[in-house]
Amino acid sequence: MNPQQTLKLVAVSAGLSVPSSTRLLADRLSESVRQGLAGQGVDVEVRVIELRELAVPIANHLVTGFPPPALDEAIEAVTEADGVIAVTPVFTASYSGLFKSFFDLIDPDALTGKPVLIGATGGTARHSLVLEHALRPLFAYLRAIVAPTAVYAASEDWGGTGDALTDTLPVRIDRAGEQFARLMASTPRREPVDTSPLAALPIA
Repeated sequence: MNPQQTLKLVAVSAGLSVPSSTRLLADRLSESVRQGLAGQGVDVEVRVIELRELAVPIANHLVTGFPPPALDEAIEAVTEADGVIAVTPVFTASYSGLFKSFFDLIDPDALTGKPVLIGATGGTARHSLVLEHALRPLFAYLRAIVAPTAVYAASEDWGGTGDALTDTLPVRIDRAGEQFARLMASTPRREPVDTSPLAALPIA
């Protein structure tokens, strides 16, 4: 990776409340990745997309097939990113409907070969396996390169002491960020996929 090259990192947060622990986890992961890349001499441009602000445009796009400008810009940001952090709250033992609806709107080829770091938040540690039985299969299906370390944050993790198996939340965030920074820096950049409606039209 050219050390003079600025990478684009996009964090997608599906948190619904304000303030949101999901957004907080997305911010902490983004900062950890930024620091990891800085340690390798790589500059990164970080953007956070709040899906809560795009809930109505996402619903409209699902039934009309055409995104309004704000949603189109968010989809383009994810499509053109060099790495994506995807964080969702847990609802009924899986990712939220808003989270899934947004990624349903992304071109199926847009995440091929793109590094993705997954994270989730919930009220209890019992939901931590959502990372492995829901999020990881979703992005594997989209042919993304899913980082080996994912981060789940239960309510007690914020300020908690952790245990011998899981470590504290800051330790897990640092580990995930360092791994993902190395993954982003070593993954060749690919040409962005044209996701505009006109791109699907046949050439006469």
